[in-house]
This record gives sequence, C-alpha cells and structure tokens, in this order.
Amino acid sequence: MKEVVLDTETTGLSVKDGHRIVEIGCIELDNLIPTKKKFHCYLNPERKVSESALKVHGYTDEFLSDKKKFLDIADEFLKFIHNKKIVIHNAEFDIGHLNNELSLINRDTISKDNVVDTLEIARNKFPGSAISLDALCKKFRVDNKKREKHNAILDCELLAKVYINLLEQREPIFQFNSKIEKKDVNLNKIKGYSKKIVNISKEELENHEKFLKSELKKNYY
Repeated sequence: MKEVVLDTETTGLSVKDGHRIVEIGCIELDNLIPTKKKFHCYLNPERKVSESALKVHGYTDEFLSDKKKFLDIADEFLKFIHNKKIVIHNAEFDIGHLNNELSLINRDTISKDNVVDTLEIARNKFPGSAISLDALCKKFRVDNKKREKHNAILDCELLAKVYINLLEQREPIFQFNSKIEKKDVNLNKIKGYSKKIVNISKEELENHEKFLKSELKKNYY
C-alpha cells in the first residue's frame, strides 16, 4: 500500500486570520518503506510571515518573495498524493491549511477520511505522555539532532520513522516471491554462501558423544 507522509509550514497558526502555507514536504512510502519519490516546495504566501512562525521555521518574507504560488504547484501536488493515504502529525492543522489553499483556487478539498493522524495514534497509545514529534523521536530513539528549526521535508523523514514505530512495525516487511524455483537461484552469487561440506572424523564423533553424556548428567536448573 502506498502512503504519503506530509508536512507543511505556514505564516501562522490560523487560516481564519488569513495565514497561508510557505512550505510543503511529502515522502512516499510503499508498504512502509520510503521510496525515492518526494515532493517539496517553498511557496510565496502573498502575505507577511508572523514573528511566531518565523521563530519556528526561519523563512523570511525576503526568502519567500520569489517562490512559486500555491496555484502554480497545485496540479503537481495533487498528482503526487492522488489515491494514497496521507500520514500527518496533527492532521487538523495541515489539512486545514491545505484545504484553505485549495478552496482559494476553487479546487476540491482533501477528505479527512483519507488521512492518518499520527498525533491521534500517539494520544491513544501513550495517554498522558508528551506526543510532539520531538517527544516521539526521543521515545523511539529516532535521531532528530538536525531539527534545529522546523523543516517540512526533514520533519517528513522523521515522521516516517516514528510512524513505523507507532505501528509496532520496526522493520519494513519485504515481500518475496514464493514461486521462485530452486533452479532460478544461483547460490554461488550469494555473498557468504559456501557449498563446501566438512566431514567429521570417527574420533571427533566419539568425543562428541562422550561430551554429551557427561554434560547431560549435570543439573543446569
């Protein structure tokens, strides 16, 4: 199953106050394994970044002034997330801002039925505990030292690892073709494989039997 881990950065908290998206980051997962497909862009929000948001992500008005507008990347973004579950930490915030942007250009909004909220998973799994992305990284020993400020694509990479741990699927499941016949497998090409057979001598076999008889008489319990 293909999923998209998604994160956004904005000019401020509330769309009701006219705040807009300044960055979108997406990483594709295939059966919980990150693929090489990513979507990332900075956006010109057509308004000023609030002081509180600037402290969070560090994107200045000057930096964002020459970036594309949401309208310019909407088709590419929607194509990337099409028919995939979307994994977000605190989905209400990100989906609220994304749907606001889509509404402003008269496009269909994203259904919450298609979203997995890792904040809700963590809240149910660890009631009463800190469940921010940083707190979950610490809990699952995910290295987040590079996260000095919020960054959409870096946060997606961290969230993908946290998500796997939240599902208690620490190692991705690899699917092997059970129909492969022995004749199709060249064991000589497998690193570390050896078909050399080591024969034991009669004396070694007798010594082994003596060892077993003497050791089995001991009480290991």
